[in-house]
Amino acid sequence: MKEGQKIASRLSFREKFSYGLGDVGNNFLFDMGQIYLLKFYTDSLGLPPSVAGMLFLITKLLDGFTDIGVGTWIDSRKKYGKLGKFRPFMLYATIPLALCTAISFYVPNFQLNGRIVWAYLSYALFGLAYTIFNIPYGSMIPAMTKDPVERSSMASFRWAGATMGLLITSVAFIPLVTIASDLFGPRYSYFAAASVFAVAGCTLQLICTWNVKERYVEQKPKEVKGSLIKSYLGVAKNAPLWILCLVNLLTFSAFNVKLAVQVYFCEYVLHDISVVPYLGFFSIGCVFIGIACVQPLVRRIGKKATYILGAMIWGSADITALFLANNTISFIIFACIAFYGTAFINTLNWALISDAVEYGEWKTGLRSEGVIYSFFTFFRKLSQALAGFIPGVILAAVGYVANQQQTSQAIEGIRGLMFLYPGVLAMATFLIMYYGYKLTDKRYEEIVRKMDEQKNKVQQI
Repeated sequence: MKEGQKIASRLSFREKFSYGLGDVGNNFLFDMGQIYLLKFYTDSLGLPPSVAGMLFLITKLLDGFTDIGVGTWIDSRKKYGKLGKFRPFMLYATIPLALCTAISFYVPNFQLNGRIVWAYLSYALFGLAYTIFNIPYGSMIPAMTKDPVERSSMASFRWAGATMGLLITSVAFIPLVTIASDLFGPRYSYFAAASVFAVAGCTLQLICTWNVKERYVEQKPKEVKGSLIKSYLGVAKNAPLWILCLVNLLTFSAFNVKLAVQVYFCEYVLHDISVVPYLGFFSIGCVFIGIACVQPLVRRIGKKATYILGAMIWGSADITALFLANNTISFIIFACIAFYGTAFINTLNWALISDAVEYGEWKTGLRSEGVIYSFFTFFRKLSQALAGFIPGVILAAVGYVANQQQTSQAIEGIRGLMFLYPGVLAMATFLIMYYGYKLTDKRYEEIVRKMDEQKNKVQQI
């Protein structure tokens, strides 16, 4: 890649910041579901843990297929208007997504079977609306810049935004629920708190949509159907994409299990749910430190080595915490170390998947951001399904009873979910990336250079 091309592809701080705000908004909406919805279902809506776990499994599996459908929809459009290829989807999905988020936390005056149906429908609608916004949002980076350093920078802004959303949600949601309970009663407390976050998230998503720019978007040829078939066939040849899908299946499941179970751990193991905001403040604060370290590490040792380092830090911290985290202080310390390690992985996911787009283009001759990104997010949705299903099943198996003192068996089950499950999956990620991922930064630059040379030859002809 020529130096002039690098300079031309640099993005302004305003655009990067706006893109990061999009994931602040996303996580205002998404993280409430990942952290608090399982507890809302079991303790407020009155669903049995096994039923709540099965709900997450089924709705997230369906959601994964809608990811692929939306990605195909994006790539199959023949012409783009002034908003471009991706932004129209983001614009029109924002308000429905905010409404679906709030409704997911509403307690209707139904019997148990009616509440189960309500939970399924409301969460499925949330998943569909979130997909329509998030697939184009995540697919945009390759269309915004081709510079690998800028992509890492964009990924850092995105994960910083996601982490800020997670931090604010972790610290502020439970206090808001408490305030809303005093004002409106326990029945409407979660709904009121969720509504506040929904409005804020919607506003930030709109700011993002209007302040980002698509630079590398080409009009589709007339034979779109044939191109899409080639795009799907190209996925099978995209080895880096498959490795990224596999490690995300592991790490995103582990990360979301930690988020969902930490509320149970604080209430039933530490016997102090007021710890949750402090845990969120310190542990998510360490994620920001991790994000700040990513760019210097990438420049020094590359994206793959930085990713592997994060998995080692995360896995070691959680496995050690299984034996040593026996009080509030030690729990928060090990959580901080683990979340610091997750920052490397979660930041670089978005840069690596952008590299996989170019790899796929090199293999097939077709650029298919939507199909590749939606295939990637299908595995992330599958991991979310497991993250909701596994805690529900384990809690039921160990005899968890909502709002009661737990047995020693239930306590050990919660500890295993909090530390052993994510720790083992993080170490498995280390091994898979070390031995299986071959698209290093050097290899990626060679591929981009070859494609640029080929395009220059075609233009000269």
